[in-house]
Amino acid sequence: MQARLNPYGTVLGPKFAKHLVSANKVVPDSTLPAATQELVKIRASQINGCGGCLDMHTKDAAHAGETPVRLNLVAAWREATVFTDAERAALELTEQGTRLADTGGVTDEVWANAAKHHDAEQLTALVSLIAVINAFNRLNVITQQRGGDYQPGQFG
Repeated sequence: MQARLNPYGTVLGPKFAKHLVSANKVVPDSTLPAATQELVKIRASQINGCGGCLDMHTKDAAHAGETPVRLNLVAAWREATVFTDAERAALELTEQGTRLADTGGVTDEVWANAAKHHDAEQLTALVSLIAVINAFNRLNVITQQRGGDYQPGQFG
């Protein structure tokens, strides 16, 4: 299947992408661990069926030293023993924050668990990251951007 649209071939697309990328640049500089950031991006992308983002974030995570076992178990994180309690809390927040229409929002219990493991700065980073990766996922899924050709670090 071919992509429906090359948003970078339009006037608006690169401008919009520039602002999304700019919004995303603050999160890597936060105190939220880099491994948690990649796990969040991977899990949201799995839920949303975004092949382009999954291709990018699994390859970037592996390139940064993430283990194949952890990468392979992200989708089944509840049944896996390889994630910390803080990572589990972030993954649960990611799931509920991604499935808003299905879950009715983030429950107080999930928020409290995330707050138990992350300070206010890290929670802000998590919420921001969940919002941005969901925006990227939606852009890619709607326009049918494909995964498979990404090279780690190709976008800087």
